Amino acid sequence: MTHTMHGKKILITGGNSGIGFETAKALIAQGAAVVIASRASAKTDAALTALGPSARHLAVDLSDLSSVRALADAYLAEYQQLDVLINNAGLFPAKQQMTQQGFEMQFGVNHLSHFLLSQLLLPLMLGQPSARIITVSSMLHQKAKLDFASFKGAAQYSGQRAYGQSKLANVLFAFELAERLSGTQVTSNALHPGGVATDIVRDLPWLVRKLLGLVFITPEEGAKTSILLASDPSLNQTTGAYYDQCLIKKPAQSAQDQGLRTQLWDYSLKAVGLAADTFSVPAQLSS
Repeated sequence: MTHTMHGKKILITGGNSGIGFETAKALIAQGAAVVIASRASAKTDAALTALGPSARHLAVDLSDLSSVRALADAYLAEYQQLDVLINNAGLFPAKQQMTQQGFEMQFGVNHLSHFLLSQLLLPLMLGQPSARIITVSSMLHQKAKLDFASFKGAAQYSGQRAYGQSKLANVLFAFELAERLSGTQVTSNALHPGGVATDIVRDLPWLVRKLLGLVFITPEEGAKTSILLASDPSLNQTTGAYYDQCLIKKPAQSAQDQGLRTQLWDYSLKAVGLAADTFSVPAQLSS
């Protein structure tokens, strides 16, 4: 195993199971030091034991934006370096739930928490020789529409619709971020890991999970795209791309809608309580 990631510092949300755990394991094997951001739990303890001394844990509840701020503060207080941020955590509740700040849970956790975390950590990343932000989306973004009225909850809730919408938000965010960071050494890409059997489907009925299990790939397979985007030296300049199982693919037409991207960005800034982008691109770099 080549130690291409030696000396690199990586933060992964939800790295205590599934794709995030497999991603952490592979990047540690390449020499990286990984910080896992997840709830403190027996599952997290077990993951840390399995990952060994190169893994650390910072606690976060992604359904509470104040907890996301505390995570960013804790990271910045402890570390002077962040080479790769992997916005990996996601959930898919069958019934409608709300975040602490009153957002629909999937939009709040899958998109808003990562939007805020990325904003808060970007100033540190802009100080690195090169850095990467990787956002785990899903092919389910393809058929999704953004319904801004549903971000605070919908009268007619569909778990699948809310999930697709949150994953479309992931791609829109990753692309808009890439554009705003154009000319800097920080890249932003999104990915679909493949259909992966992970904890995200734990709320689905047993029979459905069983049937889905027949077509799912393993978390190890699913982690390959995140690992590629985090570690491949040839991707240093690659930004604003959407990867599907290690290959660049065309995302949904709506994901490339500039107006929609800007609208979501502005909404997200207000939603997380930021007056403006917390990062400023050095004048000589922005074209």
